[in-house]
Amino acid sequence: SVLTYSSGHTSPEKFYIEACDDGVDAVLAIDRVSNEMTLTGKKDVPSSANTRPICGIMGTVRLVAGMYLIVITKKRNVGSLLGHAVWKAVDFDIISYKKTVLHLTENQTQDNKTFLSMINNVLTTDGFYFCTDYDLTHTLQRLADVSHDFQEMSLLERADQRFVWNGSLLREFLTQPELHKFAIPVVHGFIVMKPCRVNGKIFEWILISRRSCFRAGVRYYVRGIDSEGHAANFVETEQIVLYNGGRASFVQTRGSMPFFWSQRPNLKYKPKPLISKNTNHMDGFQRHFDSQVLIYGKQTILNLINQKGSEKPLEQAFAKMVSGMENGMIKYVAFDFHKECSGMRWDRLNILVDNVAETQDEYSYFMVDAAGKVLSQQKGTFRSNCMDCLDRTNVIQSMLARRSIQSQLQRMGVLHVAQRIEEQADFEKIYKNAWADNANACAKQYAGTGALKTDFTRTGKRTQMGLVMDGVNSAIRYYKNNFSDGFRQDSIDLFLGNYAVDETDGPTPLRIQKDWKFLTLPIIMVVAFSMCIICLLMAGDTWTETLAYVLFWGAAAAVTAAVIVFNGRDFVDAPKLVQKEKMD
Repeated sequence: SVLTYSSGHTSPEKFYIEACDDGVDAVLAIDRVSNEMTLTGKKDVPSSANTRPICGIMGTVRLVAGMYLIVITKKRNVGSLLGHAVWKAVDFDIISYKKTVLHLTENQTQDNKTFLSMINNVLTTDGFYFCTDYDLTHTLQRLADVSHDFQEMSLLERADQRFVWNGSLLREFLTQPELHKFAIPVVHGFIVMKPCRVNGKIFEWILISRRSCFRAGVRYYVRGIDSEGHAANFVETEQIVLYNGGRASFVQTRGSMPFFWSQRPNLKYKPKPLISKNTNHMDGFQRHFDSQVLIYGKQTILNLINQKGSEKPLEQAFAKMVSGMENGMIKYVAFDFHKECSGMRWDRLNILVDNVAETQDEYSYFMVDAAGKVLSQQKGTFRSNCMDCLDRTNVIQSMLARRSIQSQLQRMGVLHVAQRIEEQADFEKIYKNAWADNANACAKQYAGTGALKTDFTRTGKRTQMGLVMDGVNSAIRYYKNNFSDGFRQDSIDLFLGNYAVDETDGPTPLRIQKDWKFLTLPIIMVVAFSMCIICLLMAGDTWTETLAYVLFWGAAAAVTAAVIVFNGRDFVDAPKLVQKEKMD
């Protein structure tokens, strides 16, 4: 397990991280000049050191000014998982090893500030969780089938690296096993834990979504897969039920369509998705599903995208690749969510759930009784996707998870044989709200706003107010995706170690200058539009004169706007740090 922190001490020469565990004298000392990390005792902490309480170490990162220590300064208890306290990290501090930045030039100081704001941008994205004595990165089924050697490992060594968001920040710790007890693996996503009552019986209901840190990023800049088969916006969601010493778990995954495609923002409301023409798709596709089958067993793909318009070629490509693999472990189901549910007919989602019911029964779920005997294992997972793997995906996942918990609670003796979980009003309210909160968390982390269609998840029906809220969220998404997501993508790449700050004095990619169009054309458009309005308000001597002015300035504004949209990619906020292959 990881030590529980009590305080951090800062002296001019070193940082001292002290544990508050009983009988533990170990103190982590970090040299602020040499960057060396060593273990020492409490007696070695200078009495003059500045002391403050901390909750844990996220890790260290090198920026232009040198090394920085990132610590968790505030945490909130989410609940208890099998007797282990689970915490949400809610506040952080980034502390410089250097005592001053006077050694930097003006440009370097500015770049360092930008890099710091990038790290802060990720830290202030809601959804970081940790546990000091339990492995949050693995499902209950994976943890039930591990060797003695695995159990002897530190949390850092045994963690599933797909879900350790501070893995890059902890690289310095990884090479020194004696320091592992100071390193906390932190997951990013969503966790909710609720005590629930049905038929007077109290059970714990838990939902955990783990976001992968491989090919992580924002909505339009990270789509498809990389050469290693890692899919964009990949999330493993586990629903857990604990009752009378018994426990059950049902796992689903979501992730971008696993071939090489992109959808770069270009000022249009919905950029056209493009499938790469000069790449061997099957290689990455095969790697992706080989790893999914290895980890989860059989796969049923639920592809929820439109089967017409700009999404149609993606659906056809996905179906063709699955059939081309000729792998009996992988099943493909296409369901045109928007077409089937048009006209607010959301009851038609049951067509899909009924269609895959037999497969879900075959896959089953993981269940252990109070004596520790394994009653059933989950033999496969549903891998759901839409375009973003957010809104449509979450709705379907919540319906499959409800069907699973219905069976689990009956088997555990909480529900009677003829009872339906939908009829338990108190639990249904908790269940629906938690799944809607899960949708919002995943959407904010990937698209920058809350999820769409959560009114259905919360209430079981589509509402007019829900449509209005979807419109508002769509507008906010449009703005963020075009004008702030480049910075967010750079922030994630820096945080995860996909981009390393160069120690040399050379210019950073942040210094890339926009060309003349970027500054000139918007000014011309605003001036022309303003003149058009002024001509309307201050009419000339004759209406023909006024009309001529209005038409001239209106045409100037329209032509300039058309040129801007035509060159849309030059005007959006694009990432500056990202490696070339991620952008193609």
